[in-house]
Amino acid sequence: MDAKDLLKKVRKVEIKTKRLSNNLFGGEYHSAFKGRGMTFSEVRGYEFGDDVRTIDWNVTARYNQPFIKVFEEERELTLMLIIDISGSKYFGTDSQLKKEIVTEISATLAFSAIQNNDKVGLILFSDQIELFIPPSKGKSHILRIIRELIEFKPVSLKTDISVALKFFSNIVTKKSIAFIISDFNSNDYSKSLSIASKKHDITGIRIFDRFEEDIPNIGFVPMLDQESFELKYIDTSSKKIRADYKAKCLGRKKNFEDLFKRNGSGTINCRTDQSYVKLLLGYFKNRG
Repeated sequence: MDAKDLLKKVRKVEIKTKRLSNNLFGGEYHSAFKGRGMTFSEVRGYEFGDDVRTIDWNVTARYNQPFIKVFEEERELTLMLIIDISGSKYFGTDSQLKKEIVTEISATLAFSAIQNNDKVGLILFSDQIELFIPPSKGKSHILRIIRELIEFKPVSLKTDISVALKFFSNIVTKKSIAFIISDFNSNDYSKSLSIASKKHDITGIRIFDRFEEDIPNIGFVPMLDQESFELKYIDTSSKKIRADYKAKCLGRKKNFEDLFKRNGSGTINCRTDQSYVKLLLGYFKNRG
């Protein structure tokens, strides 16, 4: 893609998603995540009615009178976008590929965050860390993130969510809001999610196409795995094959939802032919 075409695509995404974040998501995003963290402000003398659990015993011992620690709500948050860019992102049977939906959702979240003066960072992953952009502020920073989401070419086309979560836990030490956007067709990542969710506020957004859950009856067809490049011929006229395939997909969905719920993390299921705007708004309102 040449620079002119890339600039047009970035601008198109910016216009659409910035309008959404300005008109719809700014307030909802802030309401959903405000007060999620408390930061130390100062030490002051104890007053009647103060919570004794906030007493700073070191300062109290030094001055021989009670002092308490004062905390305040963190005004500045950090949003981390953890994005799956494996081969399956190129699938799509309706108006958009999964990759394009992921880019729009990411940009909308990023513009919503900078409206609240929050920092935004990016992790692109496959079965390895493909790109890390440290959290920062400003429109030019967000446009760089959009540009990378549009044009970045991964080294690997496979998926391993645990690799992304381990890297995230190690590199982002301060409590943050994290959105993992993937189809979640990955090896077991329960342990790494459990560790990351203890420190961070995590939401999983599962992106899928309707034909990834329901194979249409179109006879005997070749199907190519976009991550392993394995080619198989499938008899889609077989009711058993279609039923088994659907059951397996629904099982993966249930595992995704149950795993995140067990760890106190939120989930959104977004089909490529559905409005992600309504899904995000509903999620933010339920959290607020």
